[in-house]
Amino acid sequence: MENAAAPAVPEEAKRILEAALLAAQEPLPLSELKRLFDNEIAADTLKNLLEELRADWSGRAVELVCLASGWRFRTRLEFQPYLERLSPEKPPRDSRAVMETLAIIAYRQPVTRGDIEDIRGVAVSAQIVQSLENRGWIETVGHRETPGRPALFATTRKFLDDLNLRSLEELPPLEELQSALEPASTLVALEAASAPLQDSLIDDEPTPESSDTQERHSHAG
Repeated sequence: MENAAAPAVPEEAKRILEAALLAAQEPLPLSELKRLFDNEIAADTLKNLLEELRADWSGRAVELVCLASGWRFRTRLEFQPYLERLSPEKPPRDSRAVMETLAIIAYRQPVTRGDIEDIRGVAVSAQIVQSLENRGWIETVGHRETPGRPALFATTRKFLDDLNLRSLEELPPLEELQSALEPASTLVALEAASAPLQDSLIDDEPTPESSDTQERHSHAG
């Protein structure tokens, strides 16, 4: 069976994009969307069509958004409380330690487990790191060239997708991050990510920040 020819009419192309995006379970990048048209539509043209499609859905209960991994339709956030009534069972809440660890990685990345322990003042269990990896929110992006070559952790595109963000530059203030990730978690559990070490959010004596960590922070800023 021969492949369908790329549509010559922009409205037809938009309908094809609309159908694919509504059917997709995950965000679709431009490289995938171009395959709908046998790669015969240029990326710039495709972006213009997507922007037009986004405008077509403006003001409706569902919107088209561009995220870190690509484009997808989502229900507007103001309607989420109503949809939650259809699924009253809430997922298990993450522990304070998990939320602190995630926030530190998000705002200080890349970091090692030792960096996180320096900031939190307590040991970080393998289970905490594994739970974030299993969720697809963090990954190992390299190893620090120090004795033992500890793994460096950073957040993933899925983390950004789940927060409806396109890049780390769009990370919200900590109050909003707390609300987006875990409504039941406390703000103090997330403030570890950006607060100076001397303002540690736990009662343990804070550990002085190493010059190595300070150098990474200056680059991250």
